[in-house]
Amino acid sequence: MKTYNIALVGASGAVGEEIIKVLEERAFPVGAFFALASAKSAGKKIRAFGQDHAILETTQAFFSQEQIDIAFFSAGKGVSEVFAPCAAQNGAVVVDNTSFFRLQADVPLVVPEVNAKDLQNCPRSIIANPNCSTIQMVQILNPLHHAFKIARVDVSTYQAVSGAGKKGIYQLQEQIKDSNAPNSAFPHPIAFNVIPQIDVFLPSGYTKEEMKMVQETHKIMHANFPISATCVRVPVLRSHSESLSITFEKPVSALEARELLKQAPNVVVLDEPTTSSYPTPLIASHKDQSFVGRIRDDLHNPLHAAPVVCCRSVACGRSHQCG
Repeated sequence: MKTYNIALVGASGAVGEEIIKVLEERAFPVGAFFALASAKSAGKKIRAFGQDHAILETTQAFFSQEQIDIAFFSAGKGVSEVFAPCAAQNGAVVVDNTSFFRLQADVPLVVPEVNAKDLQNCPRSIIANPNCSTIQMVQILNPLHHAFKIARVDVSTYQAVSGAGKKGIYQLQEQIKDSNAPNSAFPHPIAFNVIPQIDVFLPSGYTKEEMKMVQETHKIMHANFPISATCVRVPVLRSHSESLSITFEKPVSALEARELLKQAPNVVVLDEPTTSSYPTPLIASHKDQSFVGRIRDDLHNPLHAAPVVCCRSVACGRSHQCG
């Protein structure tokens, strides 16, 4: 069996840990494995693929000296900007989990269940991984759009603290124990609270996170229907949730939407209200699929449907290309 030499930039972070976990779960044929991070983390040990690995400092010299087949980047967009092109120029296929390349025209932004064909046009050998909330949304929207044509989407997200990495998880855990613990990751306390801001505000009044969902969805789906997003941070460790209100160009029943989504790849329908069967973050937090439920008809408009979606945020949003 062919094996692949893997470099993981950002190996010491929450996303890096999840990438390792996904590769191990899927028995990915790893040859040599290199864990990279900042100079601050260099020398520390991590466990991966049955061995201890010393973390190396991320440098351009590393990629020119080692024969890397696949390089995963999850150390921030500044690191990706500097080192991802170097890795690609030295023969690696780069899978970048940051926002830096997502909207660049010559870099495919890929959700395999939706637009795998875009991988055929990858001139820079760099593949961008979308925002975690975008991934789970387009997995639901894509089959519905192909069948019924979407006219508009309104989405509200309820995003777990894991989306902010280890520091987000740490702030929630510490503030549950001590309400006076500092706000190390978020602008307000997150324990027993809800924060209607993810990333910085733009002049439009929307946040960067909200505009990511709009722009990335348009690029992935090759469609430009209007999208309005509101992104909210909630005191949940893992798994983002979303409430979608979808307007179609023609009448669509909840039954039609439900039956179609049952056939969608990587989507699990949990939708039996009489037994309280519907997606929750706990149900989704140890799974790689997107869970959808509470699919219902709009009371006033037959062109509307309103599903609720949950997905394991780190695995889905940050390690989606590992397969």
